[in-house]
Amino acid sequence: MLIQTGFKRDPRLPNVPTLYEIMDELKASESSQRLAKLVLANGDLGRPIVAPPAVPADRIKILRQAFMKAINDPQLLAQAEKQNVEIEPTSGEELEALAKEVMAQPPEVVERMKKLFGK
Repeated sequence: MLIQTGFKRDPRLPNVPTLYEIMDELKASESSQRLAKLVLANGDLGRPIVAPPAVPADRIKILRQAFMKAINDPQLLAQAEKQNVEIEPTSGEELEALAKEVMAQPPEVVERMKKLFGK
């Protein structure tokens, strides 16, 4: 492997840099970094569980805590390992921050993405 496209390094590939690390090292423009994040965010978002708008913050907190507790249950993890299923949960707070960042792109980054995808 030459590069990882996730925001965080996969622990199984500790010596393989992420695209974001390489872009930082090469001092890529902010616009290019934003474009990379926009294009590759789906890999970091994974399969999020979402709630409808206007759910009170205290309920969101309860749901997030319950999810993290459930996803880290030893029986669930043992069953997943037995079935060779990888479980790599991301906190709701991290997913929310990423979603907000992806949605807050300036128009020039959105236009670059459209060109990239032939729109």
